[in-house]
Amino acid sequence: MTTTTTSPQDTRAVTATTRRKPTTPGRVALQVFLIVMSLAWLFPVLFAVINSFRDYSYTAANGYISFGGFTLQNYVNSWQQADFGHSLLNSAIITIPAVALTLFLSCCIAFVVARFSFRFNLALLGLFTAANLLPPQALLIPVYRMFRAIQVPFWVSDSGTLLNSYYGLIAVNVAFQTGFCAFVLSNYMKTIPRELYESAVVDGASVLRQFFQLTLPLCRPPLAALATLEVTWIYNEFFWATVLLQSGDKYPVTSSLNNLRGQFFTDNNLVAAGSVIVALPTLIVFFVLQKQFVAGLTLGATKG
Repeated sequence: MTTTTTSPQDTRAVTATTRRKPTTPGRVALQVFLIVMSLAWLFPVLFAVINSFRDYSYTAANGYISFGGFTLQNYVNSWQQADFGHSLLNSAIITIPAVALTLFLSCCIAFVVARFSFRFNLALLGLFTAANLLPPQALLIPVYRMFRAIQVPFWVSDSGTLLNSYYGLIAVNVAFQTGFCAFVLSNYMKTIPRELYESAVVDGASVLRQFFQLTLPLCRPPLAALATLEVTWIYNEFFWATVLLQSGDKYPVTSSLNNLRGQFFTDNNLVAAGSVIVALPTLIVFFVLQKQFVAGLTLGATKG
């Protein structure tokens, strides 16, 4: 009687072979479809990035479907002409407080909805989520009139109202984004075992201590994911900034792209370079929080 032994390497090879799905026409068609869609989505982005490094006179003479005329002067000219240094500071003044307030208020709402059971539990969550169902354009006139009627000290706003004020724009962004974040965080907080809270209560932890020392540390992945999304959305927000801000020195960076438009013609290569500069902060935030962002998208997706 003979016995055969299998090495761990052979076992792993057999397991990998058995787990590898067979190649079928459907899988090949799916892969081809995904590749084509990826290239179709990346083509305009890559086309804009490449032409941002090309001289306008060269593309005007040879066309955009050509090779050559590369230069970095477009980035220098766009930075100076659009005054990106000042507008990026304005965007930071608006985006950072708005994202921080949105995440903190959303955590408070989600903690109450997920941790406590009361009569209007779901109604409260639905009330905050309903704000995302209304298009901003439908609320333009009432929000504008309300902000114009609210009187504030002149050190808050030069107009004496919430119009032309960073505070008003931050408040609008927080109001429209809190519902979505509260909905996502409440679903995640419901997956936290209740035994953790029961143990905390036995140890004498108050509700505030449970919130700050137990819940918030466990919510780092979804908070990182939401922070990435909120920075992108609020940073790229253009509609409310145009409506509520009345002076050009307070406009965010998205509005500065209008300064790159000429009176008689528009240098598309210059605009492409400005667009790349505008997109860089959001790309940096995404790559810094990429690991937490991917983890936050999957955590809380299933319960149990």
